[in-house]
This record gives sequence, C-alpha cells and structure tokens, in this order.
Amino acid sequence: MRTKQELGAAIRRDRRAALVVNAHSRRGRRLHDGARSRLLAAGFTLVRDCPVDRPGELEKQLAEAADLGPDLLVAGGGDGTLGTAARLLAHRDIALGLLPLGTTNNFARTVGVPLDLDAAVAVLTDGKVIDVDLGLIGGTRFANHVGVGLSADIMLRTPPRLKRLTGRLAYPATALALLARHRPLRVTLRAGDTARELVTHQLYVANGGFQAGRPITADANADDGLLVAYPVGGATRRGLLRETTRNAATGHRRSLADEPFLAVGELWLETDRPARVEVDGELCGTTPIRVGLDVNALRVMAPADSPDR
Repeated sequence: MRTKQELGAAIRRDRRAALVVNAHSRRGRRLHDGARSRLLAAGFTLVRDCPVDRPGELEKQLAEAADLGPDLLVAGGGDGTLGTAARLLAHRDIALGLLPLGTTNNFARTVGVPLDLDAAVAVLTDGKVIDVDLGLIGGTRFANHVGVGLSADIMLRTPPRLKRLTGRLAYPATALALLARHRPLRVTLRAGDTARELVTHQLYVANGGFQAGRPITADANADDGLLVAYPVGGATRRGLLRETTRNAATGHRRSLADEPFLAVGELWLETDRPARVEVDGELCGTTPIRVGLDVNALRVMAPADSPDR
C-alpha cells in the first residue's frame, strides 16, 4: 500500500482512472456523458468507462473496474452506489472519487464533495487523498448509516419512478403513507457497560455526518472513530414527525454530547420483534445486529482543505 501522499501524487501525475456511473440512478443517465467529457478534458486516461443501466450489474462492474488497478476509481450515483464502491475498495491501494448523482448524497456531503458536477470533478483533479472510517454490520461494511424501523420499510416501498421524479421528497411522501399503520419498536442498545432502552418508530446508527441530506450534528463525520446511534421521536407517530422536522432544521447546531445521541465505537442492537434493517439505503436482513467500525478503511478524494486525522 502506498501512503496517502504517494497515491495522491500518482493521481495528479498519471491521471489514470476508471469511471463507473449508475445510469439507473436519478441523474446518472443524463450526467454520465458530462462526467466522462469533464474527466477527459482534465487529462484523465480512463482505463474503463462504464455506464450501468441494470442495478444488478453495478457491483460486478465496479469490481471489474477495480481489478484493472487504476489509481482512482470514480463512482457516480447515489448513496447505494457509493456505498457499494466503498465496500469494494476498503483497504485497497485505490482512491474512491465521488460523483454525487443521487437523491440525498449523504456520503458525498459528509466527505465535503460538492454536489455540482463541475465542482465534484475539480475535487478529483485538485483535491487530496484522505482516510475515512467505514461501519461494519456483521461482515458487511457500510459508508453511511444503518436504519431500523420505518426507514427500512420506506426503502422497500418507495417506487423508483417517484424517486426519479421528486428526489428527496419521495421518502417523506412514502413515509406518510406507511406511518398510519406502523408500530413502534422497543429497542435495546448495548455498548460496553452502557445499556439504553427506548421505544421508537425509527432508529439510526450513523457512520457519516448526514442523514436525508441534512446534518445529524455539527461534530459528526466519517473520520472520528465513532458511530452515532439515535432514535427519531418516541412511541407516537406525532413524535416521529416532530423530531424529523426538528432534526432537519437544527442538526447543524446540535452536538454528539446532546440527547438522544449515543456516540460509541461498537454496539449491539436488538428489538422486541424482528425488524427490517437497511444499510445505506439497501435492505440488509433483520435485527438483532452488532454494528462496529473499520477505522480508516477507505481512501477518498476530498477537497484540499478537508481535515484528515
């Protein structure tokens, strides 16, 4: 493995990259050609250029691109696409370049990559390589978050066409339709000698600093060696709606030291009945689960002024 500085120098010098874009994502098909032309104009040689129309082919295409050994693998899509790329590149001598083309773009926001395509490509040419943490659920790594409860049901029921047409509004629209018949969960969180019990319709365990495109707190990020567990509201449906609104409006002013956040390196999560689990927007089994961290597991191209411990 090269050092971060050596890998960054190779990217700037040789401009050897692979490009894989989820053309099935909300903006992927429309923006693939633009991303390709911008990378070529910036002097990159693309050892692979692959728009992926079928979601089932995405992981295979990303793996084949990585196996060609580029210094930089540029992945375009939403959080599901970027999370898949992150898992494949963990502990490999390849930096991940982010083109945020999805609905909420939480991972890109956490790393500080702009959502504008020109600005995101500029990060690939002028940025630096940093290390970020990945979460672990069982043997599966994740970039952003684990969701238990309503969010997993939303992932199962949100129509893809609605996501493409309305963007982030697709999720609250689906949530409102499901909420009337959703039952709250009794959740137990265990971390070391700490045990916390709560009743909620929704619980998140975040590795990154954003959820639903909004800051979780002012001091949560993907390079702090911490997972952040927190419920959204209590047992009532009204509480869920109230806390969702509050989190979106005030997350940038809140701290990990505030209630109801639990910031730890590892935790065990169980519920009073098996509950669906979604990981970075993809369904991934049911509770109980153990969630941990793989510290500094992934190298990412980030803005030149990004912090890096």
